[in-house]
Amino acid sequence: MTISEFLIIPAKPEHVAYAEQICNEMFESAKARGTGIARRKPEYVANKMIEGKAVIALHKDGRWAGFVYIETWGHGDYVANSGLIVNPEFRKVGLAKAIKKRVFDLSREKYPHAKIFGLTTGLAVMKINSELGYEPVTYSELTQDEEFWKGCQSCVNYDILLSKDRKNCMCTAMLWDPVDKERELKEKIQRKAEAKERLERITQKQSLLKRIEAKLWKSAKKFVAANFHKSKKVVKEF
Repeated sequence: MTISEFLIIPAKPEHVAYAEQICNEMFESAKARGTGIARRKPEYVANKMIEGKAVIALHKDGRWAGFVYIETWGHGDYVANSGLIVNPEFRKVGLAKAIKKRVFDLSREKYPHAKIFGLTTGLAVMKINSELGYEPVTYSELTQDEEFWKGCQSCVNYDILLSKDRKNCMCTAMLWDPVDKERELKEKIQRKAEAKERLERITQKQSLLKRIEAKLWKSAKKFVAANFHKSKKVVKEF
């Protein structure tokens, strides 16, 4: 089985039939991990599909293979890609990474100025996030929207979060900031331009040195030739 056997697309109203299966798998997966994250209702997931704020992966035989949805906080200033789940029948083929990449692109399309963030304890998710350009940050850099933090109440580590005044917990906070990325891109372009300019200057100097060398060599040849003939003449006269 390869990733080419799957269709990974923004979810549409026609996909709401998968909502209950997806919610059941989310619940079972959370229970198996012992995270205790709040159970999402099929109606909630279906609404995300209808709004076009989700990505679904489908196997070529029509079975759902994976899912993730978009949540917004702070009036759209912050975006989170939540509820990532892969059908157990289709794991180990790279679906999680492909789904995360597609929902990241969808988030950028819908909310180009928003900061995209996530909280996770999963090393695999951290690795995918890092590859997408997310960077580890402190909790203070995340949304302070109370509705977001209410979602942590059913987590087994919620007491730890409260005891640390929401400044730290077991999850690693990761953030993709469009302002930072734009600045980094400009700096990269500037560095490339400066490197190109330095290379051009070096090339010009090398070209000039070659021309000078050629002229010196030509003058030297003329000098040698002229003096060689004079030397021959002196020898003959002697």
